Amino acid sequence: MTTYFPFTIVPQNDDERFMLEALKQAWKAFQNKEVPVGAVLVHNGRIIARGHNQVEMLKDATAHAEMLCITAGEVALENWRLAETTLYTTIEPCSMCAGALLLTRIPTLVWGAPDIRHGANGSWVDLFAQQHPTHSVTIRKGILGEMCATLMRDFFLKRREDKDGKN
Repeated sequence: MTTYFPFTIVPQNDDERFMLEALKQAWKAFQNKEVPVGAVLVHNGRIIARGHNQVEMLKDATAHAEMLCITAGEVALENWRLAETTLYTTIEPCSMCAGALLLTRIPTLVWGAPDIRHGANGSWVDLFAQQHPTHSVTIRKGILGEMCATLMRDFFLKRREDKDGKN
């Protein structure tokens, strides 16, 4: 059983177990006043890389959880080709992160909540719908989606409250 932020859950399968780890990363971002997105990269059943948004801290628009996690995974495997890996991310990847998934040959993507403003798996655009000439990605979506969405909603609610001087 895992307990942290407002949720307690007993994972029912590996997707939930690894998504909980991504949610822990998102919670780190939340605590650092970053948009709460977290990611983990799994290879042969174990986590080889973790990442959470660090856009504000690094002053870098490309410092998304997925990008940082992918880079750490490349270092861990000593290869830019991330074959036989699965990327878990709490939010539907944006077009930049979707492009990185394709370029690094990650075969499986698992995401939690949709991102209607930037999501590149159908919420805004669908970069995975086109047949890619060198790579395809198997996608599972909505894993612990309500938990992922709630964390995002709570973050922006708190941000608005802080902006209004309530906290």
